[in-house]
Amino acid sequence: MSGDVAAGAGREPFGARLAAAMADHGPLCVGIDPHPVLLADWGLTDDAAGLRTFARTVLDAVGGRVAAVKPQSALFERHGSAGVAVLEEVVAAGRETGTLVVVDAKRGDIGSTMAGYADAYLRDGSPLAGDALTVSPYLGFGSLDPAVDQALATGRGLFVLCLTSNKEGHEVQHARTEDGATVAASIAARAAALNAGLDPMGSIGLVVGATVGDAATRTGTDLTRVNGPLLAPGVGAQGAGQRELTQVFGAARRQVLASSSRGVLAAGPDVAALRTAARRAADEARAALA
Repeated sequence: MSGDVAAGAGREPFGARLAAAMADHGPLCVGIDPHPVLLADWGLTDDAAGLRTFARTVLDAVGGRVAAVKPQSALFERHGSAGVAVLEEVVAAGRETGTLVVVDAKRGDIGSTMAGYADAYLRDGSPLAGDALTVSPYLGFGSLDPAVDQALATGRGLFVLCLTSNKEGHEVQHARTEDGATVAASIAARAAALNAGLDPMGSIGLVVGATVGDAATRTGTDLTRVNGPLLAPGVGAQGAGQRELTQVFGAARRQVLASSSRGVLAAGPDVAALRTAARRAADEARAALA
């Protein structure tokens, strides 16, 4: 696939659009995570109506003011079809604000099932299709081919789980394949191959926790060659400052999109307070990634 405007989609590739949004608004992605505790803290009911008010409030506060928003699909899905309907509304509303929407669904499967997920979350005309999707490569990176093909054909992007900060992650990510490379390094290399030569960066990104320390070095994962966005939970107020980010990302820091959820959402439900918290988080991320 080329890095040109996707045929028939009428949009630039996701990597180019994200680079522009990060330059305009700072390297921050705000999560839209309607946890039951947060809904209660905001005085909202734990149902579809509460989800709708929560998500709309977040978008009113940050829409058009941050590089991206990231609705957590599971927290909508837990309410069944009514919750998924709200997620569809969030994707559409985010698009209306001009803010990139990363649907955090971490889908991963094989064959026609993966093709079905790609159709649901990446096809033009699907109500669940944002600008990018998080995916899991742990059935083999090649299992993601339907999602890769659909994303690149429509000018969308993927964020592939690579080095995550959960304590169980190393069991798979640090394991070595039959050629001696770690799983994480192999995932990064496959993403790099898909992004090779694209400017300002490709559309196949990775998820790399900002608090994983020297995991990239220990696993031989060369993030500087990925040439795609690096979605990084844990930046700024969440714990990782400039020193930690230098250790994790090194020269790849310019590609980092910091992800903040509760750090911003705790300021709600007041729209002005949410907006201030997001601006502060974006400034902290920009400074930490300088």
